[in-house]
Amino acid sequence: MKQKLPNATAVLVLGILSIPTCFCWGVVGLIMGAVALILASGDQKKYDADPEQYLNYNYITLGRVFAVIGMVLSTIFLALVIFVMSMSDEERRAFEENLRVKAEQQQEY
Repeated sequence: MKQKLPNATAVLVLGILSIPTCFCWGVVGLIMGAVALILASGDQKKYDADPEQYLNYNYITLGRVFAVIGMVLSTIFLALVIFVMSMSDEERRAFEENLRVKAEQQQEY
């Protein structure tokens, strides 16, 4: 009788949640994505040992894809936060002004 992989749903949920939580300083998305990948590797071993026995392997695959996307976005956002925090006040104001001008130019088109 076929059964479900024990962590498949958790992998999918954590993978999906790693994407919107990447904006929480980048750290929360990284943690959720990493946990999803760790859980996925455990279930992957079980599936590889006997693929005929399990039903929901597609959750593992999809969760892994979402986790990688979430981790990449989290890494980019965390790098941006570190970059902006390392600026002096004058550099930060100039950076923000430059972004504001570019946004206004984009709206004109």
